Formats: sequence, C-alpha cells, structure tokens
Amino acid sequence: MFNTADIKEKFPIFRHYPDLVFLDSAASSQRPQEVIDTVSAFYASRNANIHRGIYTLSEEATNAYESARATVARLINADSSEIIFTRNTTESINMVAYSWGRNALTPQDTILITLMEHHANILPWQTLAKEIGCSLEVVSLTDSYTLNMQEMERKLEQMPVKLVALCHVSNVLGTKNPVAEIIRMAHAHGARILVDGAQAVPHLPVDVQRLDADFYTFSGHKMFGPTGIGVLYGKAELLEHMPPFLTGGGMIEDVNIHNASFQEAPFKFEAGTPHIAGAIGLAAAVRFMEEISLEAIEKYEERLLAYTLDKFQSLPGVSIFGPQDTDTQAGVLSFSISGVHPHDAASLYDESNIAVRAGHHCAIPLHKALNVTATVRISFSVYNDTDDIDACVQATERIIHLFS
Repeated sequence: MFNTADIKEKFPIFRHYPDLVFLDSAASSQRPQEVIDTVSAFYASRNANIHRGIYTLSEEATNAYESARATVARLINADSSEIIFTRNTTESINMVAYSWGRNALTPQDTILITLMEHHANILPWQTLAKEIGCSLEVVSLTDSYTLNMQEMERKLEQMPVKLVALCHVSNVLGTKNPVAEIIRMAHAHGARILVDGAQAVPHLPVDVQRLDADFYTFSGHKMFGPTGIGVLYGKAELLEHMPPFLTGGGMIEDVNIHNASFQEAPFKFEAGTPHIAGAIGLAAAVRFMEEISLEAIEKYEERLLAYTLDKFQSLPGVSIFGPQDTDTQAGVLSFSISGVHPHDAASLYDESNIAVRAGHHCAIPLHKALNVTATVRISFSVYNDTDDIDACVQATERIIHLFS
C-alpha cells in the first residue's frame, strides 16, 4: 500500500497551500508535478502541430500524441483505434448522441437513463428524444440509494429500449452501479449501452473488454490530468459506421467542392487541431495512476470512506445521501446539516481551509427526488488521509454548534 504523505508531496498545490484540506476531487482533482512538467515540456521543447508536418518536430509531436492514445487505451484495455480524444465527458456523450443516436434511433425506440445521472448524461438524450420523437425513460432508486434493478429489468423487457445510458459511479451518491450486470441485461434485450465513467476511472480498475461496454466516457481533469481533454471509447464496429461529429481539417481523405470522404476512426472524430498537450498530459496522469495501481487506489479509498462514514454517521443533524456501504459506494459523500444551507456550510468550511462542494452538483432531477435543493459533497483522492477527514468532522461539529 502506498504512503499518502509521499503521494501528497508530488502535488505542488499543497506546497503553495500547506493548510489546504482538499475534498472536492469529484469536481476536479489536483495535478501531480509530473503531469505539470510533461505539459510544460511539450510546449517548451516539442511544440508543433501533429499529423501534417513532415519535419522532425511535428513527427515527434505526432508520436507523443499517438503514444498518449495508446497509453489511455492500455488503461481501460481497449485498442488505440477505439480511443477518441474529446474535450471532456460531456462532449463524448454528445458525440455519441449526435453521431450514433441520430442514425440508430427511430421514433419507436426508447432511451433508458437513471435518476442519478449528471446533466451531461441527461440533456443530450433529452435533446435527441425530442428531435427524433422517441421516448426517454428513467430508472428510479431504492431506499438505499442504489438502482432499482427490478425496474431496470422490467423496462428492458417491456419497452423497445435501444440505448441504456448510465453512470458507473454517481457523482452525488457515490453509488457504484453494477455496470457489468446491466450491460449483460441490456445486450440480452438488444440494447446498446453508454457508461459515464467520469467518477470511476480515477478510482477503480476499468476493463471495457470485460465489461463489454459499447461506449465508455471519462475526463482528464478528474484523474490528475489537464482540463479540456476527455476520452470516448467506442467499439470498433460501432465507430466504423458513425459519421463525424465535427468536420474540418485533419479528418478527411479527400475533398471536392460538393463532397468529401473521411478517414477511419479515431481520426474522423478529431477535426481540427486537438488539445495535443492535454492528451500528452493525460498520458502522464495515467502513468502516475498505474505506478500507484488502480487496485491500490480503490482499496485505499474504500478504507478512507469507511472511516468517513463512521465519523459522519454519529454527527447530530447530519443526513447522508448514499448507500453508506463501501461495497456499493465510492469515495463521495453528500449530506445536509439540519438548519444550515449547503452554501453557508461550504463557506464556513472554507474558513477552516477545507474545500468542499455545495449545490445540486449538476444533478437537479436527483436532488428533486431527494426532496432537497442542494447538498454538501466531500470527495477524496489519493492525497487525502484520515487527518483531512478529522479536520472536516471538527469543522462540521463547529457548524452544527453555531446553528444550534
């Protein structure tokens, strides 16, 4: 098992702010020095556009970019040709909705999502359903904040579901969905599946081959990488028949005034100059995670979550929204404090140098179902330890006392 203190020293943000307790990694993680150095080194010594130049600098940049694609593919056990670089998870999901959904769905079809989805995995399907005229259905939650699997199976059996879109891990509840089981169910009923893995890939091992996912998406900024870089994995046979999401330079085979032909995937989905430094920085982040190992990260965060749950469950007036079970919950904890608005609580935490997130976390339908307008959310990563949790608990006790 890794030493958290040693890991934390790799993140320069904590040298600049030694008293910072950062508990908002579900929104965006911090970056280790090696990722920062990798991005800086590209701009300082390898900066050139890719795929076009026949001079050394451009070829080196191209090799670094395509090597980054191979590194990301290795992380999730995919083929490099199945990895498309995007801006973020949001763009990845919109790409599937536009390029696959507008060609695969008909007015007779159904899109099935869950109540715990981030807006990024609701709005593209909502827009697509209105445009095509198909149905958008939702799977509810159980009283323990897990997916209602009986309802999931019933809707797959009774409805003409063409696509299931769901998160691997909820960004609010921390619920770890049984995606392998859901994928088997969806495929058994002839449906494709898209998995939003933004909250999963940074925290646990993901193998898209073993899962048999049709599409899988995630973002660099939540996994120690740069902002503005994301990933869409798609099965080769699906990508082959999908038209480009954007068109322009760098993704064509030939063009005349009236027609064009496009390259094969992944290049036909990466029009224009991509975020080259972002992809290379993301590869450095992947290597950082692999050096620790995803298995070690998952086990460590499970223990830290257990410690956190034990502390928060005993706090008076604190209501926790989530399974409260490390088997079904990842390192995200959302809660409310009786009589305290979450935004006020977040401001008070900040006075103690504790960074938390307060609001609806881009999941308004879920919060409406929970009958709250907002929650406080703490989320952690490899640079957090029990001292951080103790500091947060003490701050929570002060907030409770202040409003009692």
